[in-house]
Amino acid sequence: MTVKRSAGLLLFRTSNGRVEVLIAHMGGPFWAARDEGAWSIPKGEYEPDETPEAAARREFVEELGLPAPDGERIPLGDIRQANGKIVTAWAVEADLDPEQMVPGTFTMEWPRGSGVSREFPEVDRAAWFAPEEAAPRLVAGQQVFLERLEEYVRGRAG
Repeated sequence: MTVKRSAGLLLFRTSNGRVEVLIAHMGGPFWAARDEGAWSIPKGEYEPDETPEAAARREFVEELGLPAPDGERIPLGDIRQANGKIVTAWAVEADLDPEQMVPGTFTMEWPRGSGVSREFPEVDRAAWFAPEEAAPRLVAGQQVFLERLEEYVRGRAG
């Protein structure tokens, strides 16, 4: 069995002396009424012929419709989500306005079994949160990226 791999960027900024992270709420009917565990860092799958970092930048653009910000890429390592997918992430210190987001879309049959294909946004919103506010919203496996970012920020300040 081939393991699916995904890569993404976790943006962070300092606002009023506090760190905030940008996360995105997953689009489509399954996630529409959910908040806890329904957010993700902007990320997506990639094939063996693409580097994880290139995929992270590409997926940021595809999911948010905004250019991936320039800046130092701080490696946050890999995690294995409950579904077995391996996610690699980088943190980037940058600021952007989530209201400017123009998400990519995907098509799926909805309602299931109806034979009707509908288009949905990959993410339906993005927002800045303090890490402790972001943690319960994130897919459980991705929460460790927040911990790794906080370790980096503490080390930088010390």
